[in-house]
Amino acid sequence: MSRPRIVVIGAGFAGLHALRRLERRIPKSAAEIVLISPNDYMLYTPLLPQVASGLLTPQSLAVSLHRVLNRTRMVPGSAVGVDTESRTVVVKKISDEVTCERYDRLILAPGSLTRVFDIPGLTEHGFGNKNLAEAVVLRDHVLAQLELANATTDPVEREERCRFIVVGGGYTGVETAATLRRLTLEAAQRYPDLRPAIKWHLVDIAPRLLPELGTKLGDEALDLLRALGVEVKLEVTVREVTEHKVALTDDRVLPCRTLIWTAGTSPSPLMESLGAPTTKGKLNVDADLSAPGLPGVFAVGDAAAVPDLTKGEDGALCPPTAQYAERQGATAADNVIASLLKRPLRTFEHHDYGLVVDLGGRDAVARPLGYDLSGLPAFAVTRGYHLWSLPSVPARTRVMTNWMIRALTGGEVARLGFAHGKPSTFVDIEAGHYLDAETARREAARLREPQRP
Repeated sequence: MSRPRIVVIGAGFAGLHALRRLERRIPKSAAEIVLISPNDYMLYTPLLPQVASGLLTPQSLAVSLHRVLNRTRMVPGSAVGVDTESRTVVVKKISDEVTCERYDRLILAPGSLTRVFDIPGLTEHGFGNKNLAEAVVLRDHVLAQLELANATTDPVEREERCRFIVVGGGYTGVETAATLRRLTLEAAQRYPDLRPAIKWHLVDIAPRLLPELGTKLGDEALDLLRALGVEVKLEVTVREVTEHKVALTDDRVLPCRTLIWTAGTSPSPLMESLGAPTTKGKLNVDADLSAPGLPGVFAVGDAAAVPDLTKGEDGALCPPTAQYAERQGATAADNVIASLLKRPLRTFEHHDYGLVVDLGGRDAVARPLGYDLSGLPAFAVTRGYHLWSLPSVPARTRVMTNWMIRALTGGEVARLGFAHGKPSTFVDIEAGHYLDAETARREAARLREPQRP
């Protein structure tokens, strides 16, 4: 008999931890392990705002899969459909070639995309901060605006280029606004006349910042942002974006050439294409992470609706955070092994360790194990948590070295030459065309047929 083939879709927090667990617990000759992912690295997304601000180099957050995985066969591409009847994944490789991968067990961990709304001009003029390319381009763009503002004598153009608007009051939005505000203040030392003109805004439709942290820490984060010079407006969002202006729902129209969109995420469309029940785009799974009605399929991470057994509430779901995704990946791997060995599956249960928010400099707020922290204790906990969570020694070393260099020598504000491009998660490779269940079935059958010479 041939070895069972375990296919994992996605190499984020959930996918990578599932793969590492599978490699550790399955003897080399006992099963074949396959990864389908467009990139050969795992991106440590919580620190992306520090790449956008120049505090960390992009390579620091790109954890090489070739370093941390020893015997997983990698297929460079995106899963665009799954035929669950023949247990086949349809894959569009990065070369645009379409192929298929058979599986005996499948772990779905495709992650999420930037959530966008039907706002005129948003995808044409907005900047994201969800991948390395976006973070690097965003940093170059922000610095370029200051250089161009300094070079013009037109007061209208100067006002447009010196105003920056961040949409989203979650972790990414708050950290992006804080760290990039610090970057522009640092850059403005070279342009003293510009300093009073630089305006940063953070808007969010919610009534509070960072509600997961509670009222006390949310208010402290708000005070820290305002002390930095960021104008925060809540219960407000964007109505329209043009090249030179941003219209808000409070009827203000602000001259602006930089809108940064961080207003949440949406699950990978792959989950909706399976034809199985979903909740807000997330594939419904049982407490053991298996997908009902889809034999041999498990789902984890941002794109899975995983019951949260610790809440004691009917219908409560696990939050889409890295700490949950990591542990779901490990549990899914254990249950894949158990299913192959005909053993009982175990349910997923995790008690939240807490949350951390790094506002740059030495400002941070954190809630480890239910304790509210701010100031230097929060800063120490936040930095320590990130170093502990990074999944490889080289990544930890690079991040720690970058922090030390910044502390000892200060920052660099030079552009890297990426300001003329604007890759966007709004039109990301993962947001391509997905096949519905019936189309995936036909395509898988076609690809399985022997090709005529």
